Amino acid sequence: MVFQLGAPLLDACVLAVLAKNDAYGYVLSQEVKRVVDISESTLYPVLRRLQKDDCLTTYDQAVSGRNRRYYSLTEKGKGLYKDYQREWESFKASIDLLLGGNANG
Repeated sequence: MVFQLGAPLLDACVLAVLAKNDAYGYVLSQEVKRVVDISESTLYPVLRRLQKDDCLTTYDQAVSGRNRRYYSLTEKGKGLYKDYQREWESFKASIDLLLGGNANG
């Protein structure tokens, strides 16, 4: 993808994955990577920031003798995700108009 991904859109992608299910870091990174080319070194600061902003919470779960840290949306995170969804629809409609993606344009 040639377009740069800003912090709010990356936040929205992370929140979208977690809106479906709680996830640990590796699974979360793989889901986000399906649509955005990011590295784990980019993802973990996003997770820490969202957690600091009370949008995410974590819990540990033992798997094969090791703990995995799972991330989960808080109520604030769910609200932020809904806000991002509304903003995305508006943004997407505007870009479609400019780029000719709207059949009515």
